[in-house]
Amino acid sequence: MTVIEAVLGDLTVEEVDAVVNAANGSLLGGGGVDGAIHRAGGPEILDACMALRRTTLPDGLPTGDAVVTTAGRMPARWVVHTVGPVYGRNNGLDAALLAACHRNALRAAREVGARTVSFPAISCGVFGYPVEEAAPVAVRAVREAVAADPDAFDAVRFVLVDPKVLGRFLLALAAAG
Repeated sequence: MTVIEAVLGDLTVEEVDAVVNAANGSLLGGGGVDGAIHRAGGPEILDACMALRRTTLPDGLPTGDAVVTTAGRMPARWVVHTVGPVYGRNNGLDAALLAACHRNALRAAREVGARTVSFPAISCGVFGYPVEEAAPVAVRAVREAVAADPDAFDAVRFVLVDPKVLGRFLLALAAAG
């Protein structure tokens, strides 16, 4: 049975198989979680992302999709990059796109053999998604993905840097049963 939990912490020091990056579509680094992951992982992550841009993703990573690279110097083995929706700019599809981020990130993690995965609060920073709306969407998507493939993961963790954001994710987990 997969453990799904939310904790206060730093995603870049998680000792898991894969951490999920709330990336921007360029895959070339940015602020927030994306910047922290690129800084902590070192140039290996940027090099891998640039190689993806030169080959399979010349136009960048579409919102809701996911792709895997090395985690560079971080304790995790892989980074699963996913692009969350910018809140309010998706013709009412924000929740569907956010759910797709979580499903596709878990699919990508499963494909490389990751058994433990840590997520940030995707889109809740500069992309403006209100955490009280995002947390239930994220938790539901993870629960559904885990239920669809119950033997794929040992643990899926939401690692959050803000106690208020953690509180919203804990509420969403409790409400989801």
